[in-house]
Amino acid sequence: MTAPKTFDPITLEVLRNRMEAIADEMQAAMIRSAFSMIIKEGGDCGVAIFDAKGGLIAHANALPANLGILNSSVARVLQDYPASEMSEGDAYCFNDPYEGGTHIPDVAMIVPIVYRGRTVALSAVIAHQQDFGGMTIGSLPPDSTEIFQEGLVLPPCRLISKGTWNKEVLGIILKNIRMPRHTMGDFRAELAAGDVGRRRFIETIDEYGLDTVLSYIDELNNRAERQARAKIEEIPDGVYDFEDYLDNDGIDLGIKRKIKCTVTVKGSEMTFDFTGTDPQLRGAANSAISGAISCCYYVAHCLYGHDVPNNEGCYRPLTIKVPKGTILNPEHPAALNSRTMTVLRAVDTAFGSLMKIIPQRLRASSGGMEGVTLAGRRPDGNAYVYLELFAAGMGARPTKDGIDYIESDTTNMLNTPIEALELDYPVRIHQLLLRQDGGGAGRFRGGTGLVKEFEILDESTEVSHRGDRFVTQPWGVFGGLPGGSWQTTVTRADGEVFSVPSRKRFKLHKGDRMVCATGGGGGYGDPLERDLALVSADVRDRKVSVERARTDYGVILDAAGKVDEAATAAERSSRAASRGKVDWTFDRGVLGTQA
Repeated sequence: MTAPKTFDPITLEVLRNRMEAIADEMQAAMIRSAFSMIIKEGGDCGVAIFDAKGGLIAHANALPANLGILNSSVARVLQDYPASEMSEGDAYCFNDPYEGGTHIPDVAMIVPIVYRGRTVALSAVIAHQQDFGGMTIGSLPPDSTEIFQEGLVLPPCRLISKGTWNKEVLGIILKNIRMPRHTMGDFRAELAAGDVGRRRFIETIDEYGLDTVLSYIDELNNRAERQARAKIEEIPDGVYDFEDYLDNDGIDLGIKRKIKCTVTVKGSEMTFDFTGTDPQLRGAANSAISGAISCCYYVAHCLYGHDVPNNEGCYRPLTIKVPKGTILNPEHPAALNSRTMTVLRAVDTAFGSLMKIIPQRLRASSGGMEGVTLAGRRPDGNAYVYLELFAAGMGARPTKDGIDYIESDTTNMLNTPIEALELDYPVRIHQLLLRQDGGGAGRFRGGTGLVKEFEILDESTEVSHRGDRFVTQPWGVFGGLPGGSWQTTVTRADGEVFSVPSRKRFKLHKGDRMVCATGGGGGYGDPLERDLALVSADVRDRKVSVERARTDYGVILDAAGKVDEAATAAERSSRAASRGKVDWTFDRGVLGTQA
């Protein structure tokens, strides 16, 4: 069948949705087939379909953090293994953060889609492995100072050749990791997901013809570009900047680190420039440049809306500049396993820049995320790794409250059920509840985080604690107050109590308890303008305390929990008069130091 000269709109939309459905089916296959808790329960993986040149065709509706990640991984593999040299039954693996990957545990698998002897597309999967070597079980040491301490780095490798495993490469991998059974299970799950993409793509070709499919994909890219440019043109031209801070780098715990983003809008093009970001760090809070790319792609998609397809075309209007030797583009061999929190802070700076010109389309700062790894050895000597990916509260929106305890920004992982956690690991959960007074006050309240308490049942467990916003707070806007900072507290079995800084590696022992309180989103608008019924409902739901209802919202409740309207009116009037007019502002809260 020859390529059409015109494009039937129905066929175009059918093929667009079909490509997206293929990617979503791949994602589901990956999660259903995985061995590791972080994938099968947490969903820490991503998939996409690419053309033979590495152009994105469709990305699963999964982790925004993987936007742009598989793009660079596929591009790097194609440098060493051009599509013309690939064969049916091949599979390629890769994880080098300095060549297009993220951090070492994220291993990408690329499966060629071969049709009548020609590689016409690529099926790609990336998944977080529970362990990939390095100085700690779980491969996420927050105190590492170089990448060699973080695990095994894989350049592009042909892991399977025409259906036969490369035993030499596989042997090297399995000899350098602590959980080879889980890794092999997850590798096979990645390959299964890639094969789903391969089979479904070939089925589409069989139905519509190769030339038709490829030409319609090109047209979808071109239309996505036109749609994206139209969305950017809605933003007034100008140069907008913002800066935010990381708590520390994991080594020098008392020094905050700056990330700055300048967004330039000119016509139908948008540039994200991270010049002004601090130099690369001694610790593991650096991020490979792929993190900055995924940040910008995510922010752009938030502006585009769901009508713009997620393919190569929608990224053409974007330019991303990240100076070499900085936190977001470090020089080898800087450590970078704690990259996720850094990428989230980059998102905050990009949103903060655009908030100055289109606040009606954006939200206040969200609370971020935290990764806490519990790792050790079972009685039989085998290693175990549990990675808790905590969420926080979402920033309040121009017309709505932020959502309580939800993965937002570039993260989109799932909660691990307590039953699954306690069944597989030497841990007991004593409480799991929404955090009171966690969300930033505002006309629309920031979402609140949660409180989760762990008791250690093993004789010794190593904790790799990677977080942020323990010192800083998620900012509120238009008079909204900042969200609550994160807090982690350990109570030893002997009664000793200590607070854990955002990035720290330490040991827990049998009977020790750790309480993690996650952050909240910033508020949007003047808290004195919040509807009284909403404040009362938040107090009933224990999201806001009676005291904070008074101090933050000016709302007075009687002994029965009902609003005293007369006392509230007087309180709000007095506060408004003493405070004066609320102008445009970012309320960052207190930027302190952390010992």
